[in-house]
Amino acid sequence: MITLDGSNLSVEKLSRIARQLEKVELAPQALDRIRVCREMLEEKIQAHEIMYGVNTGIGEFSEVVLDDEQVQQFQRYLIYNHAAGIGEPVAEAYVRAAMAGRINVHAHGMSGCRPEITLTLVDMLNKGVTPVVCQKGSVGASGDLAPMSQIALLLMGEGEAFYQGERLPGAIAMQRAGIPIPGLQARDGLAAINGSNLLTAISALQIVEMEKLIKQAEIACAMSLEALKANLKPYDERIHQVRGFNGAIRSARAIMRCLAGSDLVTGKMKTKVQDAYSMRSSPQVIGAAWDAVAYARSQVEIELNGVGDNPIFLPEYRLTLTGANFQGSPVALPMDMAGAAITMVCVLSERRLNRLTNPALSVGLPAFLTKGAGMFSGMMLSQYTADTLIVEQRILSMPASIQSIPAAADQEDFVSMGMNTALKNDQILENACGVLGIEFMAAAQALDFREFTPGAGVQAAHQVIRKQVAHLDVDRPLHIDHNKMNALVQSGEILQAVEAVVGPLGD
Repeated sequence: MITLDGSNLSVEKLSRIARQLEKVELAPQALDRIRVCREMLEEKIQAHEIMYGVNTGIGEFSEVVLDDEQVQQFQRYLIYNHAAGIGEPVAEAYVRAAMAGRINVHAHGMSGCRPEITLTLVDMLNKGVTPVVCQKGSVGASGDLAPMSQIALLLMGEGEAFYQGERLPGAIAMQRAGIPIPGLQARDGLAAINGSNLLTAISALQIVEMEKLIKQAEIACAMSLEALKANLKPYDERIHQVRGFNGAIRSARAIMRCLAGSDLVTGKMKTKVQDAYSMRSSPQVIGAAWDAVAYARSQVEIELNGVGDNPIFLPEYRLTLTGANFQGSPVALPMDMAGAAITMVCVLSERRLNRLTNPALSVGLPAFLTKGAGMFSGMMLSQYTADTLIVEQRILSMPASIQSIPAAADQEDFVSMGMNTALKNDQILENACGVLGIEFMAAAQALDFREFTPGAGVQAAHQVIRKQVAHLDVDRPLHIDHNKMNALVQSGEILQAVEAVVGPLGD
């Protein structure tokens, strides 16, 4: 059980809620804060104090004041109007994570909604009712309005939801789960949607996958270094300590941990005085990716535990503040950088793959890693596949956070487009698993031709790979092997096996 109190939600906890279906509870003190804030808001409504999105329209219509009857009806039409997405459903894990993030915003007691709204979201998470949400439609400012509105439809007994493996009308899903429909009163609808919760949720889960992938990039690097008989002086941790970048220090340490026990480490083997950049600068490059993802993690966790809403209600001051805490840029910009960092790691991986397959660069390995060169082409075409994946990654690495198109008659004249960042990072990660999978496959093939003892971590990785993909003795259709390796990298099985032997790579 994970307690949501507004201040202690990490990406790991969010992943457990989203992917492992761990149950949540609202902290008692958070529920008290929500009640206090709601009481203040209702007093302000009775006093006819003008408050954005409560008794006014929204966006360009923010200067339109609503009468008492309209206040009661407005939230329903607000949700209808904003449930304007398009496309296939977002993965259920991402929607669950967005709901947990929204609960954590409410837990601050500054959103003004009724407690029933927050508690219903808690029930939906715990009982497995996941709203159907279109992938596209959010501009990442005023929050993820389109997708969050599809979640809010369930609060009125409308929309659709996934429940126990079925896609159902919202009312039926809620009924089967035994969750009462709270309906929407003044402020409730806007409080349910006015934050960048979906793009932040997706980003948080991507951070977990990015960190797992970078660790595997270090393992693949270690395997390729062994196969290419690399000079390991560039991996001496002291080189990186005197420069000072944490990511590079960490990466050099992790790669050397994978190589522990190798004949290459002991100095028994002759190596070049200095290798090419793709071999000797891996700690600096992979380390830069670590630092970029670490910054993205810090920003995502600030957002997960902050008050992303508008307006903000401060009961201790009896004050309503209208601003722009829904703006997705603080998450979108670092996540654009994190996506580019993953692409950079893959570009480096492909250059090592090139050295493994190119007989002019591979230090005695057979051309394209086949003994039957000419009759057989070995892994020649594997590089083609890696290259096309990388080109796609490069296209996707154009920042979305600079792509603002004004909306709402220029009332919303700068938006983050952070949902585009989240969607393209999914594709970058998927391609990255393919690129690393091909390097793993090539490095394992190359090591089969070497007659020395590899490091313990490298041996563990090699064993896992060989359970999935056999040595390429004669040519066969490689798409089968490529897809197996892609799935293997996604599973993290190689990382688990290596860390079981050498310990955590992040230490």
